[in-house]
Amino acid sequence: MTHSVDLYWSFRSPYSYIVVPRLLELERDFDAKVNVKPVLPIAVRQPEFFANSDPLWFSYLMRDCARSAEFAGLPLRWPRPDPVVMDFAARTNPKDQPHIHRLTRLGQLAAERGHGLGILRAVSHLIWSGEVDGWHEGDHLAQAFAAVGCDLAEMDTVQAAEADRLDAAITQNEADQRAGGHYGVPLMVYDGEPFFGQDRYGQLVWRMQQKGMVGR
Repeated sequence: MTHSVDLYWSFRSPYSYIVVPRLLELERDFDAKVNVKPVLPIAVRQPEFFANSDPLWFSYLMRDCARSAEFAGLPLRWPRPDPVVMDFAARTNPKDQPHIHRLTRLGQLAAERGHGLGILRAVSHLIWSGEVDGWHEGDHLAQAFAAVGCDLAEMDTVQAAEADRLDAAITQNEADQRAGGHYGVPLMVYDGEPFFGQDRYGQLVWRMQQKGMVGR
């Protein structure tokens, strides 16, 4: 029996970036399937979230995501540009966002076409690894898509034409995420049990093996 995990994931989350290689290994090494369900970042869903949080929350986040990436053996630098345009001093973000809606729609479309995890890995590495400045410029994004057999120009045409449908699917993902037991990302839901955060990956695998998951 293939063991299925629902993954709620955001292009703006460093922890989402960190967990993807391990989920690819899960599908490679075990009889498991990861169902990719992209969601908008909490900064977009709840614009007041960062402004209302204790300042220590954000400073700890910045320290911890760098440490977590180092522990996982992954390069990490805060994206240039940030997928969510934000005033870091005020901890607020404008309503007009030039990147995140397109990225999330593309992620949803990729998931529908069976390329979900591959696109998440390629694009999040481009955005978060620090290997390039201006990930949104030139052909950087197109090359990331091509690396997993996808045509960015074609998918961009579809995501623009089907924006309402894709946005509705993303909104449903967000509702399912909360029904799964948490509002944050990455959230992995297996057999009705939520596992929030990249640091719960080991517990997820442990639970799946408890319930009969075997290696390939």
